[in-house]
Amino acid sequence: MFKSNHLLFIIPALIWGSTWYIIKYQLGTVDPIVSVSYRFGLAGILLLGYSKVRKLPLSFTKEQHFFIALQGILLFGTNYWLVYISELYLSSGLVAVAFSTLIFLNIFFGALFLGDKIKKKIIIGAVFGLLGTILIYQSEFRRINFTTDQIKGLLFCIASITFASLGNITSSHNQRKFKLPVVQTNGFGMVYGSVAMLLIAILTGKQITIDTSMSYIFSLGYLTVFGSIIAFTGYLTLIGRVGASKAAYTIVIIPVIALTISTIFEGYSPDIYAFIGMALIIFGNVLALKNKK
Repeated sequence: MFKSNHLLFIIPALIWGSTWYIIKYQLGTVDPIVSVSYRFGLAGILLLGYSKVRKLPLSFTKEQHFFIALQGILLFGTNYWLVYISELYLSSGLVAVAFSTLIFLNIFFGALFLGDKIKKKIIIGAVFGLLGTILIYQSEFRRINFTTDQIKGLLFCIASITFASLGNITSSHNQRKFKLPVVQTNGFGMVYGSVAMLLIAILTGKQITIDTSMSYIFSLGYLTVFGSIIAFTGYLTLIGRVGASKAAYTIVIIPVIALTISTIFEGYSPDIYAFIGMALIIFGNVLALKNKK
């Protein structure tokens, strides 16, 4: 589906830069865990349908299905459930900034579980990226007064980042050990993640409802097709090619895109700190992506 690594980097970054804003339209009437189940259930069915039409292989061993399910529950289930909850308490900008730390966890877990080498240039680049995102949202940080709700949101966000990173590492493992194709793996993984979230919702007494408003339906469609199918196909393919730590730079650059969207739709006015922050993020990306060996 994607041949150029540059496209694999740019497309998920552009899409996910907008999804932090779009997720807000999913919050309210429908419980977050149910919305996540809808999103990835639809995405998984569409991907498996596409695979069937294209006659792509859909037969995997029990061991492979176990790791596909693990990837799905971590990355397409628990991770996003916690993201949606965190955005009930924190601004989408702060959550986007927090997710910039994903690269550090990918480096750590990659070394711990996959035996990846920790490279100095990647860490230095990650530090520049993190400093840049902090500068961009420094005014948001100054408004934090650590109320109970904000602490709650921060804890949910940290847990979400951890599950997301473990999902990244599982995807990298699946591609390295089993040579599993990304499209079909994502299809099954998203269905597994969706079913797991739906079961949790039922067992915990959540109400299974649907919001028929245009804003909810449109945002669900956008998050399903663009935020789930297209973005994850590109991003996880990139992980298979360059590794989880370098692919995570997609996440680091997202706050720049989120900032642009916020400027257009939310009246955000960037200051000198925002421009310095964007420069640091771009420099960090160039530094890390030039590290070929």
